[in-house]
Amino acid sequence: MTKLILIRHGRTLWNSSGKFQGQSDIELSQEGISQAEKLAENFPVTHIDRVYSSNLKRAYITGEIIAKKFNVPIIKDKRLCEVSFGSWEGLTYDEIHEKWPNEIETMFSTPDVLTMPEGESFAQVQKRGVEALLDIVNKHPDETIAITAHGGILRTLLAYALHMPLRYIWTLRQDNTAVNIVTFYGDKINVELLNSTAHLSLTQLPKLGRFS
Repeated sequence: MTKLILIRHGRTLWNSSGKFQGQSDIELSQEGISQAEKLAENFPVTHIDRVYSSNLKRAYITGEIIAKKFNVPIIKDKRLCEVSFGSWEGLTYDEIHEKWPNEIETMFSTPDVLTMPEGESFAQVQKRGVEALLDIVNKHPDETIAITAHGGILRTLLAYALHMPLRYIWTLRQDNTAVNIVTFYGDKINVELLNSTAHLSLTQLPKLGRFS
């Protein structure tokens, strides 16, 4: 059995201003750092063996804060980086809608059929993300691994775990520092937790055992 703790990065200034980030390498804001610290202090399990992270700063710093708390190594894997929004990166929804009204509406209504202008499709993101996920699972049998990444790619990984078509990924909310727990028993997958941000409002969470 391998337990994966899938975590979205903390808040950034672009999150606060509503800009599409994608693969733009945006730092955590002070609020985002505080969110990551609260998560590390109120983590949902008592033990992790290591952290894997997207190569982008906002995810890596989130993972680094958790890794330091547990005194475990952190490993970058660029396959875990966010979907490339291409020409949309750095723009707000309204700015995108003004120039690409059909494409932005398609992204939210049928995301499985859209490739972002000069960017990626969610199918491409899911392919590289699942490849990274299964590599991690195969390398770490009977371990608990934290993965810090991004809202877009995490939605595709959760869709894979839930056997959900990519068309419905926007039904899976992913807030900043949201925690998801997915357990692999061979080729069987259990999704134990989705989009938990309890750590942001509690001073201390009850801990789950290593294999609970």
